[in-house]
Amino acid sequence: MQQGLKHKLILAVCGVAHGVQDGISAALYVLLPILAQAFGLSYLQTGIVRATHVGAMTLFELPSGVVSEWFGERRLLAFGLVCAGSGFIYLSFADGLWIVLFALAIAGMGGGFQHALCSSIISKTFEARGQHTALGLYNSSGDAGKLAFTGLISLAIGLGLAWQTVVTGFGLVAIAAGIVVLVALRGLRAGYSNRPQVKTSPEQASIGWGMRNPTGFSWLCAIVFLDTAVQAGFFTFIAFLILDRGLPQELAFTGLVLTLVGGMFGKAGCGYLADRIGPKFAFALVQCAAAAALMALVVAPATLMFLLLPLLGIFLQGSTSITYGSVGGYFHNDRKSRGFALIYTVSSLSAIAGPVLFGLIGDHFGLSASMTVMAVVSVMAVVPSLLSRSRQTAHSIC
Repeated sequence: MQQGLKHKLILAVCGVAHGVQDGISAALYVLLPILAQAFGLSYLQTGIVRATHVGAMTLFELPSGVVSEWFGERRLLAFGLVCAGSGFIYLSFADGLWIVLFALAIAGMGGGFQHALCSSIISKTFEARGQHTALGLYNSSGDAGKLAFTGLISLAIGLGLAWQTVVTGFGLVAIAAGIVVLVALRGLRAGYSNRPQVKTSPEQASIGWGMRNPTGFSWLCAIVFLDTAVQAGFFTFIAFLILDRGLPQELAFTGLVLTLVGGMFGKAGCGYLADRIGPKFAFALVQCAAAAALMALVVAPATLMFLLLPLLGIFLQGSTSITYGSVGGYFHNDRKSRGFALIYTVSSLSAIAGPVLFGLIGDHFGLSASMTVMAVVSVMAVVPSLLSRSRQTAHSIC
């Protein structure tokens, strides 16, 4: 098999895994109101349900990266899909809040065995060239999955199918995807365990966490934390901003979809941009554009908002392809999964903190003030890259 074709197939398989995992996770946004009605949940209980899923995923991001060195990324990637699918199937049998929490904890745990593992496989595969572009396409596949699964569950519920039937179907799709991913990556000889090298090579055994540039990676973590906080805060409150303009609830959902569509193209395009003009300059350009779009959204009339949202999505989410594409350059080849696990853990923690911070600002000063602060933080995310004096590689921001 030609090397170029093999690399494309590996990227496609990882994209499938990402699309399914992110897709069933995003379906919870549609499912939560249905669960709240079915089980009589309060807003607090509904928030706990969502936090349980995200918390379990965050908890297993880092262990998945470390354990993959013993078992290989592909085995754990398949395990995560099967685990997530099993959680959704179990959810269909729920008869109370505790079963819902337990089922979504299982599904969330499975979701933790995905981002770092796929990113590690792709980073190793495209180490020579095109790493940002490849990771950008991988990131956009997650948004494609979100749009597909949220659309499917909305359509299915609208046609009168029971939510239990839809959830079971999603679970079976995830399990089937896990089997396909395992077989495909084994055939492509990707995502295998590197434990033999660690055991037999003194050089490999001595690298520990394998961090080539701790200072630069610390700066990158700061950048990702600020960037993710803005993204999580915006997606949490965009529907509220649209409703605050006096528009109906249906348009609030449309606004979210338009932003996701923009993000899907942004993640693919910004990764390509970083490979062409360099990650540091690309990131600064994208962040400043996101800040300008956020400020325009604050002052724009209601009708113009919907034209701005896809453009904002391009810049707001496209930055992740630049930051995550820089991770591999800070770690030895056999420790890349740990690096991606660390950065995704930082991102998950920021996704919890960001909405709380911007929500407090919104409560005291209004949503427009909250969006303005998001724009400021977007520009602030560029500062660590400018302050860093550590030696850069072709793939790094800092």
